[in-house]
Amino acid sequence: LEGGGRPSATQAVLLAASTAVTALLYSVYRQKARVARGLEGARKVRLDGDLRAVLLEAPGRCVPYAVIEGVVQSVKETLSSQFVESCKGVVQRLTLQEHKMVWNRTTHLWNDYEKIIHQRTNTTPFDLVPAEGGAGVAVRVMKPLEAAELSLETVYEKFHPSVQSFTDVIGHYISGERPKGIQETEQMLKVGTALTGVGELVLDNATIKLQPPKQGMPYYLSSLDFESLLQKQESSIRFWKILTVVSGFATCAILFFLLRKQYRHHRERQRLRQMQEEFRQAQERLMNTEGGETLKNACVVCLSSTKSCVFLECGHVCSCHECYQALPKPKKCPICRQGITRVVPLYNS
Repeated sequence: LEGGGRPSATQAVLLAASTAVTALLYSVYRQKARVARGLEGARKVRLDGDLRAVLLEAPGRCVPYAVIEGVVQSVKETLSSQFVESCKGVVQRLTLQEHKMVWNRTTHLWNDYEKIIHQRTNTTPFDLVPAEGGAGVAVRVMKPLEAAELSLETVYEKFHPSVQSFTDVIGHYISGERPKGIQETEQMLKVGTALTGVGELVLDNATIKLQPPKQGMPYYLSSLDFESLLQKQESSIRFWKILTVVSGFATCAILFFLLRKQYRHHRERQRLRQMQEEFRQAQERLMNTEGGETLKNACVVCLSSTKSCVFLECGHVCSCHECYQALPKPKKCPICRQGITRVVPLYNS
């Protein structure tokens, strides 16, 4: 603590940063908990012949947040994989990712660095249909790329290492960057994939559509079943809750440390004021009762008894015998702080 009991700038910044981190983590935790509660309250509907009747009875022919499970089926033509034969899908994502090593001048270590240098996503309209088939009902999936979770399967992945000459290696060490290569990846949502959709279910004329919800809830197109998706969200909630509790405990510990320091500083100031008041009262008492000459011969420790000891080797006469006995070991002169080797009694005639 600085003078006056105030926290130092470093301590104040540390407390403010810890409080801000705790508030941020708590905000994320509350958001995750809200999403999980909304997911638990989502209405589960079956993809069967009764689905149209359910939507007709719903207000506005709409279920604001519904869970529906089905199998992916293309509406028109399918997308073919560029690398895998007979692999058909409705969403295709091609990615080129650069891998390199970057020299960190702070830690003096080479760190891995990844950067997407090109990515293209192709989509084609698709439906969710019953897994057993034959029901004659389908749900059109709208805006799949806006889903918070879109399960894509990696169907092709290849790493192309960089070819480097000796001159290139020298140049890389000078520049602080060493290319490792390019990774080429193809991901697809394949036809026939079992999918769990969570979003707004609406009957638009003769078409049943699954689209992003309007209440700000997340839109899911996941290959997990609904129970697994819910468990995943609850696991995420526990993770953020633990982080929030740990951060909050650290903030409370810092605050407790600062308050304890301030309390000790306050107690020290009280003790000092009390000693000063006792010293002032002793001075006044001696001046009033015995005069100034008595104050000159008074013990500098208790200010009540007369001086009766000569400290050697420093030669100071400043203490009574009782206060000399009370000095902590190793005994030092109260005036010059020199060590006391022996004491000679002083007799006043």
